[in-house]
Amino acid sequence: MSETTKKHKAEAPAKLKFSIYVCSTSRYQKIRKDQPIEDVSGDLIESFLKKAGHEIVLRRLVPDDKSLIEKCVREVLASPEIDVAVFCGGTGIASSDVTIETVSPFLEKTLPGFGEIFRRLSFDEIGSAAVLSRALAGVAKGKVFFCIPGSPNSVRLCFEKLILPEAAHIVKHARE
Repeated sequence: MSETTKKHKAEAPAKLKFSIYVCSTSRYQKIRKDQPIEDVSGDLIESFLKKAGHEIVLRRLVPDDKSLIEKCVREVLASPEIDVAVFCGGTGIASSDVTIETVSPFLEKTLPGFGEIFRRLSFDEIGSAAVLSRALAGVAKGKVFFCIPGSPNSVRLCFEKLILPEAAHIVKHARE
């Protein structure tokens, strides 16, 4: 790591405030019917963040619906309490997967390396199927947005290798 990067990371906030949005129509429909759901990926995200000492401002389950995801993005942008928003799920290539297409127009700058490195790391684990994986990171109004696949393995990879090591560093620069 370069001296400049070390300096920037040292100047970054130690504790961040996160919002978690799990995008899943099937789980959302179960909740609406008062059926029990299992949200392994959402639970995993929460566990990673708490273990790292970050705060979870809110956690919400939303369907794969453009207007509802847009509402969540606007909620993040309007909230002084949120530093980082994670949108988990809805990043695949099915017609119902609209998370990336919905979040990206709100971003002032994107971080293409996030998706590139995620796919490279995924390739090491799952092989050529990694080409189907989509992930996005970017910034808007001093906040950081991550759109990640919904599988628990993808969540683990994103948090261990990318989000936890770099989120504070990205926040620091997004606020300059």
